Amino acid sequence: MSDFHKPKILVVNDDAASLLALTSLLEQWADDSNYEVLSARSGQDALREVLRHDFAVILLDVNMPGMDGFETAEAIHQRPRSADIPIIFVTAFLADEIDRLKAYQRGAADFMFTPVIPQVLRAKVQVFVTLATKNEQLKRQAEKLSQRTTELTATNKRLVREMEERRAAERKSSAKDEFLAMLGHELRNPLSAISSAAALLGMAGANAESLARARLIIQRQSQHLSRIVDDLLDLSRAMSGKILLSRKRLDMAALVSSCLDTFRATGRTSGYGIETQLQAGWVDGDATRLEQIASNLIDNALKYTPAGGRIEIGIVHDGDDVVLRVRDSGVGIAPDLLPHVFDVFVQGTISIDRSQGGLGIGLSLVRRLVELHGGSVSASSPGTSGGSTFEIRLPRAEAQDGTHAPAHHDAAPDGKPTVLLIEDNDDGREMMATMLGSFGYPVLQAADGIEGVRVALAERPTVALVDIGLPGIDGYEVARRLRRDEATRHIRLIALTGYGLAEDQRRVLEAGFDLHLVKPVDLDGLLAQLDAAATPAAAQGLPAPAA
Repeated sequence: MSDFHKPKILVVNDDAASLLALTSLLEQWADDSNYEVLSARSGQDALREVLRHDFAVILLDVNMPGMDGFETAEAIHQRPRSADIPIIFVTAFLADEIDRLKAYQRGAADFMFTPVIPQVLRAKVQVFVTLATKNEQLKRQAEKLSQRTTELTATNKRLVREMEERRAAERKSSAKDEFLAMLGHELRNPLSAISSAAALLGMAGANAESLARARLIIQRQSQHLSRIVDDLLDLSRAMSGKILLSRKRLDMAALVSSCLDTFRATGRTSGYGIETQLQAGWVDGDATRLEQIASNLIDNALKYTPAGGRIEIGIVHDGDDVVLRVRDSGVGIAPDLLPHVFDVFVQGTISIDRSQGGLGIGLSLVRRLVELHGGSVSASSPGTSGGSTFEIRLPRAEAQDGTHAPAHHDAAPDGKPTVLLIEDNDDGREMMATMLGSFGYPVLQAADGIEGVRVALAERPTVALVDIGLPGIDGYEVARRLRRDEATRHIRLIALTGYGLAEDQRRVLEAGFDLHLVKPVDLDGLLAQLDAAATPAAAQGLPAPAA
C-alpha cells in the first residue's frame, strides 16, 4: 500500500510532554504496522485535522483547557464524514462509571489510562488500523466493481442499440425491396395494358369500337403512369427539401370541397356514404400542395374502405389550428403498423393480388408536405376492421376580408414601369432617382428597409431596386417579407450591392431576389432590366421563392 493510502492516527493532548511521548511511542511501530501518526495540541486543532484527513483512530486526552475531550469528541461525531471515527479517550484519572457512560455517549470506543502500557497501546491501535485497512480495500473493490458494472451497462446499451439499428436497417432494406417489387408490379400493369392496346391499334381487322377503346386504355394507363412518376418525384423533392411553396391565403373548406367534386366527377365516390362537415378554415399555403394532401387522404380512405362503407370528412377550428379530419369505416390499421404508416415505403400486409394497389408513398408525401406548411399529421385506428382516422393540423390564418387592394402601379402612361428605390445613402438615392426619372421612370423612394416594405405594400411598384446594407432590416429581410406577402410577391426584386462574390449572389437569390447587380451598376444593363420588367412575360417574373 502506498503512503498516500496509509491509515492515519491522530493524537490529541494539550501537554507537550505527554503528546511527544505518545506520538514517539506510536511512531516506533508505524513502519511495521503501516500507519501514519499526526498530532494536535487542542480540540480546535483536532477538528481542523479531521476536516483535512480521515483517521483510523483518534487518541484523545480528556482533560484539556477550553474544549475538553468530551466536547471535542461530540463535535467530531456531529460531522457526517467523521461520525464513525473510533475515539480512545486517554486520561490520567481513573474514570468512574458516570465518566465512562458520558464518554461512550460521546462516541468513545475505549478508555486508556496513563501511564500507558506500550503493549496494550499497540494492540488496541493495531485493531483499528487493521480495520481501516480492510475498509479501504473493500472500498477500492467496490469502486472497481462499480466501474466494471458501469462499463458492462454501457457495453450492454451499445449492443442493444446496435442490434436495434441492425434490425431497423434490415426492416428498411426489406421495405425497400418490397417497394421495388411493388414499383415493378405497378409499372408493368399499365405498360402491359398499353402494349396490348397499341398492338390492337396496329391490327388490320380491328373495328372502330375496339380502336376507340384501345385509345382510351392507352390514355388512362398513361395518366396512371404519370401519377406514379409524379408521386415518386414529389416524394424525392419533399424529402430533400427542394419543394418551394407558393403560398397564398385560401379556405381549406373550399379546397376540400373542390377535391370531392373531382372524385365525384370521376365516379370514385359512387357506392360510398360520404358525410361532410366543412367549416371555413383559412390558412397560408400552397393550393396545389394542399389539394395534393387532401386528395391523398380521401383516395386512401376510398382505397381501403369496401364499397358501401362510410367516409366522414370534416374541417374544424381547434385553437390556433385548422384541422382536416378524414375518418373511414374501412379495414383499419394494425397496432404494429400504426406508428409507421407515415414512413416511406410502408404499406399494409402485401398480398399477391395487390387489390388496393399503390406504392405506399402517399402518406409519406402527405407528412412531408404538411410539415413544409408548419403543420402536423396523425393517424389513429382501433385496429384491424375498425376503420381509421387521419388528422391534419395547419396554422390558422386570418380570413380573407374581401377588400380591394391599392392600385398596382404597373407602369407609367408611356409604358415605363414604376420603380421603388430602397437606398439609405441619401446622395446615392437622389442621383439614382434623378437619373431614372430623366429616362421617364416613375420613382418611389425609401431610406431604410422598414420604410421600403411599407411603401411597397402601399404602392405596389413593378420593380424594386434594393440595397443590401440597410438600417433597421437589411435587404435580405426586405426581400423575404415582400415574397411572403401575396400583395407584393409579384414585384421584380433587383439587389444592388457592393459584394460580387458567388456566395453573395447565392444569398441574394435564396432571399428571393430575381437579379443581383454589383455597384457601380452598368446603366445600360439596368435600363434593359427595367424595360424588360414592363413586358407581360417579365412582369410575371420567376416563381417567388418560399419564405
